[in-house]
Amino acid sequence: MTAVPEAVFEEIEARAAGVPRPRIFVLSAAAGAGKDSVLAGLRRRGVPIHVVVTYTTRPQRESEVAGVDYRFITREAFERLRDNDELLEHAEYAGHFYGTPKRPIVEALARGEDVILKIEVQGAATVTRKVPGVVLIFLSPESLEELERRLRERRTESPEQLQRRLAAAGRELARIPEYDYLVVNRRGYLEQAVDQLEHIIAAEHCRVNVPPIRL
Repeated sequence: MTAVPEAVFEEIEARAAGVPRPRIFVLSAAAGAGKDSVLAGLRRRGVPIHVVVTYTTRPQRESEVAGVDYRFITREAFERLRDNDELLEHAEYAGHFYGTPKRPIVEALARGEDVILKIEVQGAATVTRKVPGVVLIFLSPESLEELERRLRERRTESPEQLQRRLAAAGRELARIPEYDYLVVNRRGYLEQAVDQLEHIIAAEHCRVNVPPIRL
C-alpha cells in the first residue's frame, strides 16, 4: 500500500471538522454588468462572504449608499491612504481613483470569512501579483449592445462619458482570458448568475494546493 503523507490526513481531518479556509475572490465587471446586484443576491441567500468596500474619488450617484457601494473620499484623502501603504491596490479609471483597503481584508480573513473584492481589470492584475491564490471572476452581460442599453437606462453619464465607458468595456472584455471564471449576467436571469457565483465559491473550497494568503 502506498504511504500517504501525514499532511494529507491532516488536511482531510481539517476539512471534515469544518476548519475555516477563507479565500479571496476578485470580481471584475464592465460598468453596468450588474456586479452589485449579483453580490446583493449572495447576501439575500445568506452566503457567508465579506465584500470589501472600495474607496473612490468619483462623485456619489443618487442611487448609491456611502459605505455600502463605495467609500467616497477626496483626492487628497486618497493620496494619503496610498502614500501610507494602506491600499492593497489602486488604479485610475475614467478619470477617478479607486483603491482597495487592506485592513478590512485582514480582519475578515482572521474571522475565517471569505472576502470578495470588487476590482476592475487593472487592479485585479495587481492583486494577482501581490497575493498568489486569489480567485478571479469576470461578470459580463451577454453583449456590448446589452451593456450599452443598461448604461443608457441608468442615465448617469453624458454622451461623451458613455462612449468612454463603452470603449473601456471593450478593453476589459478582451482580458477575460486572464480570469479563472466567467459568469454571464443575462437580462432577466439574475438568479442564474447568482447561482453560478455561489457554486464557484463552493467549488473553490474543495480545491487542493492552495497557497497560504499573505498580504
